[in-house]
Amino acid sequence: MIHRLGKEIDNPESVCYWAYKNKIPVFSPALTDGAIGDALFLFGRDTPGLIVDISEDVVRMNNLVLAANSTGIITLGGGVAKHHICNANSWRDGADYAVYVNTAQEFDGCDSGARPDEAVSWGKINKKAEPVKVFGDASLIFPLLVATTFAAQANQTTSK
Repeated sequence: MIHRLGKEIDNPESVCYWAYKNKIPVFSPALTDGAIGDALFLFGRDTPGLIVDISEDVVRMNNLVLAANSTGIITLGGGVAKHHICNANSWRDGADYAVYVNTAQEFDGCDSGARPDEAVSWGKINKKAEPVKVFGDASLIFPLLVATTFAAQANQTTSK
């Protein structure tokens, strides 16, 4: 579904557009939550026979994880998306790298607030990994994280 959205959007300002153009899979485990779910409901009500197989995303993600030599997780926020990627990694002895960025606290009992050591105990993060949880707003933290890691590496590579 996200792949098709990227194709149809046809706008270089869209993340989905660039994911489509570069054949990068994007998964949305809660795709039917919110406006897209409402649109699917309304369209499906007026157009009987519409079927969107969201279970295919689970199969595709799990197969990508199983085929990978190593995996890393960066979660921005928590909830269903965090659980989805962590659970996929449980099929391969856990992710090799993990960074959680959110403001959720452990005491409320939600998956969003769970620390990385909880995921290690379930086999979602490898025991040899050195996971990190950053307590902060992802819209502030993630750009700083990218600027000091991936972007810095890209600049070094292009300047050589």
